[in-house]
Amino acid sequence: MRVLAIDFGMKRMGLAVSDALGITAQGLPTLQRTRLEDDLKKIRHLVEEYTTERVLVGNPLGHGGGETAMSRKAAEFAEKLRRRVGCPVQLWDERLTSVEANRALRETGLTLGKRQKAVDRVAATLLLQSYLDYLSNERSRDARSAP
Repeated sequence: MRVLAIDFGMKRMGLAVSDALGITAQGLPTLQRTRLEDDLKKIRHLVEEYTTERVLVGNPLGHGGGETAMSRKAAEFAEKLRRRVGCPVQLWDERLTSVEANRALRETGLTLGKRQKAVDRVAATLLLQSYLDYLSNERSRDARSAP
């Protein structure tokens, strides 16, 4: 089962896709936002290209888990995307993925400019990997509880 993840932003969107087995996440080139309609078409094309069965949209909740202005925009975008793609679109908590992506990129020793170009892709990859790990843990828990 392939999953496409979107680290939603107003200027750029980080993208990542899972392998065919739904185990690992790989970053894709960052999408520079243009017009909403063009952005939705590009994502629909990726869904078709990778035969995606689900799309995750990062939900930038507040630290306490509450809704933010940006999480409302992400939810609106996810709703518009639902109407364009032939698979489920799900919001997924992305708290701290950008912070973690920046930390990981700082540790690589990349220059600031190169880190800024990579952060959205890395954040989308971390977002997707957290979802894939969640699914794996759920499957393991279900297998242990089965008679």
